[in-house]
Amino acid sequence: MALEITQTKKSDNSIYAILDIETTGGKYNEEGITEIAIYRFDGHKITDQFISLVNPEREIQPFVVNLTGINSNMLKNAPKFYEVAKRIVEITEDCIIVAHNSSFDYRILKTEFKRLGFPFKRKTLCTVELSQQLIPDMESYSLGKLTRALGIPVSDRHRANGDAMATVKLFKMLLNKDLEKVIIKNAVKIEKKSKLSSNLKEIIEELPSVTGVYYIHNDKGEIIYIGKSNNIKKRITQHFTGTSSKSKKIQALVSAVTYEKTGSELAALLKESEEVKKNKPIFNRALRRTIFTHALYNFTDKNGYINLKIDKAYGDKQPITTFSTRASGKHFMSKVVEDYGLCQKLTGLYTTKTSCFNYGVKECFGACINEESSENYNKRVNSLIAKYSYENKNMLIIDRGRDVDEKSVFLIENGIFKGLGFFDLNHQINNREILASLITPMQNNRDTQHIIQSYMRRHKKLKVLELLDQ
Repeated sequence: MALEITQTKKSDNSIYAILDIETTGGKYNEEGITEIAIYRFDGHKITDQFISLVNPEREIQPFVVNLTGINSNMLKNAPKFYEVAKRIVEITEDCIIVAHNSSFDYRILKTEFKRLGFPFKRKTLCTVELSQQLIPDMESYSLGKLTRALGIPVSDRHRANGDAMATVKLFKMLLNKDLEKVIIKNAVKIEKKSKLSSNLKEIIEELPSVTGVYYIHNDKGEIIYIGKSNNIKKRITQHFTGTSSKSKKIQALVSAVTYEKTGSELAALLKESEEVKKNKPIFNRALRRTIFTHALYNFTDKNGYINLKIDKAYGDKQPITTFSTRASGKHFMSKVVEDYGLCQKLTGLYTTKTSCFNYGVKECFGACINEESSENYNKRVNSLIAKYSYENKNMLIIDRGRDVDEKSVFLIENGIFKGLGFFDLNHQINNREILASLITPMQNNRDTQHIIQSYMRRHKKLKVLELLDQ
């Protein structure tokens, strides 16, 4: 019999119906449905689902029986299509249908409804085509091989529920990889006629108090502002109640707000920076500029001591790390002088021709007056540089995920930021092939370096794994 689970009220904010259909096989347009699974998905979570065997009232091809394990005996007491048709209409209403090879599943559904004399029309998205665009160069785009390569767990392969759930997980990954937000923008554009409200209070009520990136859309689905927050609901409330010129313009133009939960603040910061550059929203002018002004540089003086210096950030010089202001750079320098037993004079904190102040109170070992050897002093400076610079390093930064059983991962190879992704706690992320497929490729630039380095300075307990060469 039909299985119906966690049905929600009709007014939910779902925009996708992710489905898989098993059929009898046979001649084109003469196939019948033997099993169907549909997950209503709002871009973040499943809000409703329908799973059922279906009596196709026709013979099942032997090769299909072997493939799916579904035989005629199993379907004797299953509902016929006309008995589940109403439920299918309801769960897919106002939704974009998503399927792996959606042209097949959509054709089968339309054919079944046509037999009942009922027109069935929905927008569709194909995860095969999306995967080819967003995860290029995969060996195969069949659901089985693709999910295996991406480390997506699949149970009940070639059964509607197993394949539909695998497609949900794949689609969630594709949404994350879509940095230009083409999928979301199109979905908002389709939705606007029937569902979107310009009532600001209603929009706020739909939003969660989570860490992530949010997207403010106009009535054409275009993104007019991108931001990040540790509490999206609170931040959007500030936008909608603000009295500044920018806030009032946003309030006048907003038609919808979508969001992407990241769990990790670092993931939100990096996504915000990348997506602002890619989408160029009209109210994000500030973030298009470089987000740091000062940097930490080093040079070796005539006596062989490595000196450290906070200075304005220059495009042609490679810094150890960067800062949003000179004051934050000075504060950092004062802290590392204390932590590493460095000389105030050789770090630019104390201008003198003789010994620094700390030498007088026995907190400096005398590098300022050549009393401590440059070899000993430089060891401590180099350990500081190694800690706060990831130049030439191969490493993974592990942070919070979107759910309790997930972590976020940030890949750095040869000192270059490659991108970020999310992985299940059971995953072997040291497997380079799986790791590469999990990662959403992102730009490595001075802004991303600044974001990562400043985040690592502020979060000293952040897990960092060194990647061994394979």
